Amino acid sequence: MEKLKNTIEFLWEDRSFLSSEEARDAVIQVVDMVDKGQLRVAEPDGNKWKVNDWVKKAIVLYFPIQKMETIEIGPFEFHDKIPLKKGFANQGVRVVPHAIARFGSFIESGAILMPSYVNIGAWVGRGTMVDTWATVGSCAQIGRNVHLSGGVGIGGVLEPPQASPTIIEDDCFIGSRCIVVEGVRVRKEAVLGANVVLTQSTHIIDVSGDEPVTYKGEVPERSVVIPGSYTKRFPAGEYQVPCALIIGQRKPSTDTKVSLNDALREYNVAV
Repeated sequence: MEKLKNTIEFLWEDRSFLSSEEARDAVIQVVDMVDKGQLRVAEPDGNKWKVNDWVKKAIVLYFPIQKMETIEIGPFEFHDKIPLKKGFANQGVRVVPHAIARFGSFIESGAILMPSYVNIGAWVGRGTMVDTWATVGSCAQIGRNVHLSGGVGIGGVLEPPQASPTIIEDDCFIGSRCIVVEGVRVRKEAVLGANVVLTQSTHIIDVSGDEPVTYKGEVPERSVVIPGSYTKRFPAGEYQVPCALIIGQRKPSTDTKVSLNDALREYNVAV
């Protein structure tokens, strides 16, 4: 593995060697390992996440060594450099037409893809449903038993290589039309109500206590979140700026599925 890593790092610095067979084999090997779940762009490291920069570099290098090809599937035709994943039955993944997952993404056994899109480098855990017209961007990490509701957009990131991908941890519920991008981390068992938008600059304000507490780039565990706004002063006057409001916590007294339903009912969260 160390030899493979060193080869990728060398090719990243000097791409003139990409034309060699050895270089191509190394890049393809890394992407194939990501596709099989043997390597991850990012992985849990205690309470933090470790980004494997060199794996992201290999994915970026995969594009220039691939040729544009016509892909025909029944009456459908595509023209692209990246092939589609295959063998879902053997992998134990349910894939509903017209779900698409690109080669180089990993879908764990037990996951369900409704008509949706999963990009290269992404990791989707078992028990997770990627619902209708939801998108999982390049290198995004989606945990186990997650529900990405209809129209959810999980942003991708390839460059810079050290940038953290967008991460949705285990047992989260992401409501309809939510957007989570720019490497935001949604921690375990959090619930995002419909239309929540999270970027690195979004104020995530906990209003459940006596005083507001503001987070950026991360939603704390078990938080129940809805869209909101706050007043910000500009040279031209005061205007409302979108934010996300933490209005409560999922209760630890019930199991994951029950507490999710309770959270939605108790806080009247739109999904």
